[in-house]
Amino acid sequence: MLLSGEDPGRIADARGRLVSLWAGPSAEAEMRIERLSGADLRRDGRGLGDALKAQGFFPGPRVVILEDATDGLAPVAEAALEDWREGDARLVVTAGSLPARGALRRLFEGRRGLVAITFYDDPPDAAELDALLAEAGVGSLEPEARALIETAAQSLPLFELCGLLERLALYGFGDTGPVAAEAVEALLPDGAEADLDALLAAVAAGEEARIPSILQRLSAQGVNGVAIATGLGRHLRAAMGVAAAKGGRDSALASLRPVPFGARRTALLRLASWAPERLENAAGLILELDRNLRGGSPAPQGALVERALLRLVRLGR
Repeated sequence: MLLSGEDPGRIADARGRLVSLWAGPSAEAEMRIERLSGADLRRDGRGLGDALKAQGFFPGPRVVILEDATDGLAPVAEAALEDWREGDARLVVTAGSLPARGALRRLFEGRRGLVAITFYDDPPDAAELDALLAEAGVGSLEPEARALIETAAQSLPLFELCGLLERLALYGFGDTGPVAAEAVEALLPDGAEADLDALLAAVAAGEEARIPSILQRLSAQGVNGVAIATGLGRHLRAAMGVAAAKGGRDSALASLRPVPFGARRTALLRLASWAPERLENAAGLILELDRNLRGGSPAPQGALVERALLRLVRLGR
């Protein structure tokens, strides 16, 4: 299945549900999931076919996840799928926005046994929001609380919104009355922190077009370049730890404090799937940026940060 579109949160949620459906909830712990990145296949096109054919140590269905795919990988995916046989691993491919007539979408839309689903970055409508509230276990809402959530749903990524609703359900656990607006206000994510998460997600997904506007929002909130470099460096170190963890990525994420959720969790998982040398180069870039910012470089801070982040995005290309 190909999952693509403008909303990485919806794609990550669909991928998680699909993998659980295909391989069961214990697949990660039993090492029946293999993750590859588009950069991996650009170095070794045979890696996808080998991963689909590989036999796991534990019995049970296997799933191969190919992340950050582009149309240039369509021939590699087509060759691997041509050789697919019953008993091989299932394949989930995730990608950003793809052209309707692009090679990957045509491959998955035009063949039996393959499915393509495209997600759009549209905020949930009233019915979808009701479903999200019910799924999170949020009870009745005061009108003002409902209005606040509807406003937040227009700007928050889906994972951020789901995280807010989950926290709201925990906050009101055991209460029989409607949720008050004060509870929603107390749990809304901080604007600067949410934008830092959005910046991390854009870097991890290679969405360089989003970076300038996010940096503008952070600058308007008084967040300077050193704070941005420090935050991204912290997240890169966390991703390197997740990538190197022997007990599985879920347990590594659960050991972080605070435990990441939503867009930050998705971005950390995506960063952890980068090749080790790419992660090391990325950490070096951020360290160089931090030194330049603290060393009194004559260049404007905003230009230094934006140039470093664009270099970071392009490392794997």
